[in-house]
Amino acid sequence: MATKHEQILNYIEELPIGSKISVRLIAKDLNVSEGTAYRAIKEAENIGFVSTIERVGTIRIEKKKKENIEKLTFAEVVNIVDGQVLGGRSGLHKTLNKFVIGAMKLEAMMRYTDKGSLLIVGNRVKAQEKALNAGAAILITGGFDTTDHVKQLADQYELPVISCSYDTFTVAAMINRAIYDQLIKKEIIIVDDIYTPLDDTFVLKEGDTIAKWYALNNETKHSRYPVLDDEQRVVGIVTSKDIIGKSDTLRVDKVMTKHPISVQTTTSLASAAHTMVWQGIELLPVVDEHNVFQGVITRQDVIKGLQNNQRQPQIGETIDDIVQKQLHYDEELSTFSTEITPQMTNHLGSLSYGVFASLMTEVCNQILKQQKTGDMVIENLSIYYMKPVQIGSHLTIVPQILELGRKFAKVDVQVLSNDELAGKAMIMTQFINR
Repeated sequence: MATKHEQILNYIEELPIGSKISVRLIAKDLNVSEGTAYRAIKEAENIGFVSTIERVGTIRIEKKKKENIEKLTFAEVVNIVDGQVLGGRSGLHKTLNKFVIGAMKLEAMMRYTDKGSLLIVGNRVKAQEKALNAGAAILITGGFDTTDHVKQLADQYELPVISCSYDTFTVAAMINRAIYDQLIKKEIIIVDDIYTPLDDTFVLKEGDTIAKWYALNNETKHSRYPVLDDEQRVVGIVTSKDIIGKSDTLRVDKVMTKHPISVQTTTSLASAAHTMVWQGIELLPVVDEHNVFQGVITRQDVIKGLQNNQRQPQIGETIDDIVQKQLHYDEELSTFSTEITPQMTNHLGSLSYGVFASLMTEVCNQILKQQKTGDMVIENLSIYYMKPVQIGSHLTIVPQILELGRKFAKVDVQVLSNDELAGKAMIMTQFINR
């Protein structure tokens, strides 16, 4: 039997794309409290079924497919530019394919404006009408309104006309930034990319006996299995340690580890790897937001994912990518060097604390890889001295491995600027051995 929360989520999922959603309406239609309705709508927003827009409300949108992550819906554009919807609200769920800046003659502009475009333009009514007739949505800059005729066309074609107070350059930069951020997200490997799905996994039920564990072990050679209840929820995990010396007729729910650590499909690979190393776990159940079993992720899956991630071409550069590119290693001196660029500084023009930490982490990672260690997970990073370092300064970074074991390492890192001490840090790491 589905919970009220699940019933509301199913109800929202089945609504037509573009439908307006309100807490009061859902509470009334499904006979639930407004608090329950509100929590379910927020959950639906996190999943990607709905989008909430200021001065418009909450609407059902099409859930983005992963390969389409770099595209934005018009609803998201409204949020990005703090816009106001003047017409065509029913088309807010649609996805824009490209945006066109209307800074040319009308005929030239129309050559670039086609179905699925977003025309960014000022108070040029003729251009707005032509764009809507061509199947494009409109974003009016400068805070201008538009004519009733344009609003009627927008409603008729279900194409949003949005107004915002920013100028054209700022709006284009804001949309570009949003697309760029989504490209970075696209590169982040999550559990959903690498886990072994339900159909390919082996599980035990609460009522199964230890004899069933032995049967599965003979068949698969695995030693740990998730335990599920009748509703496919994960209630425990059974390993070889749990069944040693126990009778074959004993039920697994009497020996299993209850409330096991699990991850969701949206958990990042880095987070799953850290959990596995920290807890010493070989296998994690993968569940959805209702703790319903989806599959498993193993240490081998994590290692493979980390290796594949290192081979991916970079689309959107993060601070870590910039740091990595600008580090140069001197084999003779066993030191690293870099120059402080504008992207690496804070509002005062000196090296930011976050970039300093990234530099320490990357140096530590590279020096340990030379020792043929496994993939590194930072356990602790202590920066106990840091001096302001200005744009254009040349840094020399001197790492020293103090301890190196099979699973742990301790590294001391010194940073010099013009031969003067500019920073010191101590890093403790763990390894995911291949």
